[in-house]
Amino acid sequence: MNDSPGWASPGSSPSDGERPGAPSDQQASGDSKWSAEQPPPGDWSSPAAGPTPPPQAPPQQGQGWGPYGGQQHAGQYGSPYGGQYGGQYGYPGGPGQWGKPPAAKPGVIPLRPLDMGEILDGAVATMRAHWRSVLPITLVVATVVQVMSVLLQKYVMSDLALAADPAADIEQTINTLGTASAVSFGAVFIQALGGIVATAMLTMIFSRAVLGNTSTVSAAWREARPQLLRLFGLTLLMGFGFALLVVVLIVPGILARSVGLAVLGGFAALPLAIWLWTKYSLASPALMLEKGTVFKSLGRSSKLVKGAWWRIFGITLLTSIITGIIAAIIVWPLTFLGVALFGGGMGGLQAGTASTAWGALILSGIGAIIAQTIVMPMQSGVTVLLYVDQRIRREGLDLELARAAGVENYGTTGG
Repeated sequence: MNDSPGWASPGSSPSDGERPGAPSDQQASGDSKWSAEQPPPGDWSSPAAGPTPPPQAPPQQGQGWGPYGGQQHAGQYGSPYGGQYGGQYGYPGGPGQWGKPPAAKPGVIPLRPLDMGEILDGAVATMRAHWRSVLPITLVVATVVQVMSVLLQKYVMSDLALAADPAADIEQTINTLGTASAVSFGAVFIQALGGIVATAMLTMIFSRAVLGNTSTVSAAWREARPQLLRLFGLTLLMGFGFALLVVVLIVPGILARSVGLAVLGGFAALPLAIWLWTKYSLASPALMLEKGTVFKSLGRSSKLVKGAWWRIFGITLLTSIITGIIAAIIVWPLTFLGVALFGGGMGGLQAGTASTAWGALILSGIGAIIAQTIVMPMQSGVTVLLYVDQRIRREGLDLELARAAGVENYGTTGG
């Protein structure tokens, strides 16, 4: 382990879907024997039917990781108690008990493969338990971003409305458009920079929360700072890639003045963009926690997502829907209130002045700050926990995390 305990990528990366310590092909015969000796579910009697015989101790295997339904296949998780999840027999100390054996939980998640609910719960639990570190980061970033957004809407959008007037001077219109473009680019750059800093620091906080450790804002900044430039490069590279995809597939139809060709290019670009976005969605936590390079983190994400694309896409999409609903519940009422009180109501909407009234902009900005302060850490947390979950499933990261957290006898059968 290095200066980031438990997070370093494997020195000799295992094949996709295979956990370290899993039975090899040469051990398959021994695994099959143990699997065959397991009694079928129907042979187990309930406590009411009489005394239950004590469970047989499984044979010692490797590091104590038992087979998962016989021979352990790629991507399957062996129980540290030597048996199957799902309840073919109760874990030691509780005859007749069913379900998953208890897993060590030094922090916000148990150290085993996670289901969707546990990932979402882990993100929310971190926000609750570590709010003193999480909220200041997201509040500052959201405030800076929304101040820029309010100023942009107030001044730049008003100038654009004047430039759209057919009676406006051509030279004045060109100057206005140039200024608006420059200001808009600057605002987008600041927003992206704030998002990168927040993502980097939140990743460090969530990684410590998994181990049951707390982190201050200053500590998160010290840990994240060395990788910030690389994270910016990763974000820039992915943004450039998506822009290139749009240019290649959609712009030709626009240049040819063919609506059908442009629409066809859009239909082709959308699923391809979603596929690439999901494939490289774990690159950010891989970059921050493994201290690798931009291209190495992209490769790590591709490897971790392989075979689990639909699952990661589904959880990420559900998270986006949930956070979108939360943001809408917070922002829309304040926006409507601002338009009604300061934007001239329906008359202001029809005249186009409601969106540039100071009162309406400020209320809308306050709502957006509150919403971003809440949803930003949830989105970052889900991404980090998806990364952790995939490494547990593929590389046995739970063993390294248990050692880093000081969990004793983790991954052994005991006795």
